[in-house]
Amino acid sequence: MPAFLDALSAINLLYSASGFFVGALVGFTGVGGGSLMTPILMLVFGVPPTTAVGTDLLYAAVTKTNGTLVHALHGTVDWRITRRLAYGSVPASVASLLVLSWLGKSGGHSANGLITSALGFALLLTAFSILFRRWILDHIAKHTNDMSDRRLLWLTAILGVLLGVLVSISSVGAGAIGMTVLLALYSHTPTARLVGSDIAHAVPLTLIAGFGHWLMGGVDWLLLLSLLIGSLPGIAIGAHFAARVPDRYLRPALASVMALVGIKLSI
Repeated sequence: MPAFLDALSAINLLYSASGFFVGALVGFTGVGGGSLMTPILMLVFGVPPTTAVGTDLLYAAVTKTNGTLVHALHGTVDWRITRRLAYGSVPASVASLLVLSWLGKSGGHSANGLITSALGFALLLTAFSILFRRWILDHIAKHTNDMSDRRLLWLTAILGVLLGVLVSISSVGAGAIGMTVLLALYSHTPTARLVGSDIAHAVPLTLIAGFGHWLMGGVDWLLLLSLLIGSLPGIAIGAHFAARVPDRYLRPALASVMALVGIKLSI
């Protein structure tokens, strides 16, 4: 009990407030938390890139697990799609973690530099996916009509590879980028099932990547606890009031901010 009380007393309320803010925005818009939380930790609070990404990955694993349980209970998870994504993302995640570990041993600045550049690229890609989703879907749809199931499997696994690399290095990509491509590849599958499948796939991916970052010393457990204390009620409140928020304006505004942050981190 004393150790628990000590942990509670060490909680940073500013981190919890940031968690609440990001959680509410996730609930309002559905935009992935990593696209918002990791840049805030790095640019606002000065958290080192390796710690920001590693902590955010485990933060995502907790929140995505809860979301997966809800979708599974409602039957809105297509486990076939989830497995196909995992075929590519799991080995890609392990390979990315090995690269980060090697860079960390050869010099911490190399690993931090790679994470910062990858985060900037992922944010730009996420912003593009949000702002031009309709154009992307229409463009891809022209090339995916009457596609064989075998080719669909391979394209889904390749998407998994991309997500495995981006998420493991930057903690960003599983939400907007993954969903945009899935909507194009599986245009005849109900959107709710694609959302559930994408969230379910993010659980093992973020767990593996987060565990890898923990082994490399890149997880701050008190920071993680502080974020969860704020974000869990924030997500619930945001989801409750989502219908009253002008999504058509909020999502483009968030995407524009992500693009600007992505440019800042990339240069």
